This record gives sequence, C-alpha cells and structure tokens, in this order.
Amino acid sequence: MFEYLKEYFDLKGFILCLVLVAIGLVSIYSATYDAGAAATFDKQLIWAGAGTAALLLAAFFPMKTLQRLAFPSYVFMLGVLLVVLVVGKTISGSKSWFGVGGLGGQPSEFAKVATVLALAAFLSRTTTSLSNVRHLIITMGIVFVPMIFVLAQPDLGTSIVFFMMLLPILYWGGASNFVLAAILSPMIVAAGALFGTFAFLFTLLLAAVMLYLTRENRFAAAVAFSVSLAIGLSVQAVYDRLPAYQQKRIATFLNPDLDPRGAGYNVLQSKVAIGSGGVFGKGYLQGTQTQLNFIPEQWTDFIFCVPGEEFGFVGASVVLVCFTALLLHGLKIAHLSKNKFASAASVGIVGVFGTHMLINIGMSMGILPVIGIPLPFLSYGGSALIANMAMVGLLMNFYANRKEH
Repeated sequence: MFEYLKEYFDLKGFILCLVLVAIGLVSIYSATYDAGAAATFDKQLIWAGAGTAALLLAAFFPMKTLQRLAFPSYVFMLGVLLVVLVVGKTISGSKSWFGVGGLGGQPSEFAKVATVLALAAFLSRTTTSLSNVRHLIITMGIVFVPMIFVLAQPDLGTSIVFFMMLLPILYWGGASNFVLAAILSPMIVAAGALFGTFAFLFTLLLAAVMLYLTRENRFAAAVAFSVSLAIGLSVQAVYDRLPAYQQKRIATFLNPDLDPRGAGYNVLQSKVAIGSGGVFGKGYLQGTQTQLNFIPEQWTDFIFCVPGEEFGFVGASVVLVCFTALLLHGLKIAHLSKNKFASAASVGIVGVFGTHMLINIGMSMGILPVIGIPLPFLSYGGSALIANMAMVGLLMNFYANRKEH
C-alpha cells in the first residue's frame, strides 16, 4: 500500500497545499476576529471543503479525457466570461461576479484553469511548432482572448496573470529567445516610463540590447523595438485614461506618502504590520495592526500581513518556503512527465501560482503596485480557493501519470 501511494499519489503536493490552506484559515480567523466578520471564516472553511473535493476530482480524473475536454472547456469559459460582462454583479468597480443572494462566484478564476489546459492541449499536438508564425499567433491568441474579456470587466490584476502565465509556457514550448525578448521588451519599457525620463531611456536601451543580442533578423528586431518605443511613449496617454482609483494606486506605488490616508493607506499599514512583527512576531491574535483593523478587509488581498505580523520573519518565511516548494515541485512534475500535455499544463499552473505569489507579496511589502491580486490558498474567496486547489489536483494527476506518453 505504501509503495502504491509513493508511486501514484503526490503526497508532497497534497501536504503543501493543505499547509497553505491551513495557514490561510488561521490567518483569516485572526483578521476577522474583532472585525465583525466572523461569518467570513465559516464561509472560507466551507469553501476549503469544496476545494478539497475539487482537488481530489482533478487528481483522479482520467488524464486523456481531461486532454480531450480542454478545448470544449475553454470555449465554454469564454462564453461564461461574455455572459458575466452582460449580467454580472459589479464589486469594487469590476463587473466580474455572478451573484445570487449571498452566494457568488468569479468565472475568471476558473478561466485561468481552462486557458492553461487549452494551451497545453494545443502545444502538445505533434504538428505544433512555435517556430511557425501561425502556431505562435494561435498560442498567444488562446491567452489574449480571455485576457481581453477580463480586462473589459475591468480586472487589471487578473488580466496580468493571464499574460504572465504565457511566458513560461512559451519558453517550455520552445519559443526562441527573440520571441521572449520581443514580449518582455514592451513591458520593461512601459514600466520604466512610469518612473520618469531617465528610467524610460535606460529601459529603452536595455530593450534594444536584448533585441539585438537575440535577433533572428534585423527587420523583426526593428519592428519589436518600434513597438516597445511606441508603447513607452503612450504610457502617459494610457495613464490619463485610467479610472481615478487606478491612477491613485500607481501614483502611491511610486510614492506611498503621496496619499497616506487614501490610496496609499493600505500599503503603509501593511508595511508597518510586517515590519513590526520582528523575528518571531507578536503572537497569534496579538497583532495590533490586524486586531485593531488598521487594514480594511485585510483577509483579502493583504492577508500576508497576518503571518508577517503575528509570527514575524519566521511565519512569513514559512509561507514563502511552502510556496517556493510547491512551485519547484510543479516544475519537477513538468520535467518528469513524458506526456507533453501534462508537462505544459504543469508549467502553466506554476506560472499562475508564481505570478499571484510574487505580485501579492510584492503589494504587501510595498515593492509592487496594488492591483487587487489575491494570495493563493490564503486570501479569502471561494472561487479562487476552489480553482487553486483544483490546479494542485491537476499537478497530482500529472504526477501519477508522469510515466505515460
């Protein structure tokens, strides 16, 4: 029995997932302890049970059937994303929810899973080659279509996750270094433009060097550089058209003290909470920033502050170690899988988790702008928790079938 479990049951991935979910439940309980939101913890506990069921279903679902259903599921989720734009419920300025009574769901969370599987199914075809321009365009289109639908809600944070998960899959799929550089260059230049003229010119030079060193031909490099330049020059115009709350988020990221009682408040309080935790923290249910509710709805996007404040550097490190171990384990499964679909999907799942982790923790520490991305397994939310646990179940499935072609 033990040998069977060792061979076919991904115990490591299962335990890491449960540990992160447990940390999330403990943190949500603390964050809602004196916040008048006790029902929040009860709901998350129920969703954790539903997530466990989703994990086990994904873990034992026939992989070949999963691969066959990848494209139909993707098309279905595109339809759902369109429907939510018409009849969805608006929360925090984003029309991205279905809500009936006290229950609701966010389809974009499940669209991430469907998109990863559709990408993996397309790239696993024997006729697919990313050196073929048509195949490369289709691959990017699989991601860009749901990303545009999500951006229309508007949900900038989730749309960024869609874009970022594309990069590791392209790398896995054999895309050339030039293609990766051509995708990254506009992002780098746009980010530099936010920090002023000098940063813009520096990142533009960096993009030029990247494109020159990886060039496949001069014309393609010139086109990629021109696109990067155009995007960099248009950043100010795009910024002026953003909703006021998003402009404030970007402005306070560049200078949190600009609006300490408004848009910069959460970031400043989050940094205080994490910094005041010291090495071992203030003790469970003893965090002053948490228990005095200095951070509004801390149990959502700023949940990382709770272990950081109440368990200090040690608690924050445990969270980071668990996430890092899960990401590395996912990459190991991708490496071990002889099935191209399973391998590509594993890389995509790692991309989703990694993007969420880096951006959310970066937000909490004030080193990245606040764009409303939850921390997987820890942040409050049923759709996200169920989808994330289902993705761990998929990794477990791919581990069990790693020797199958």
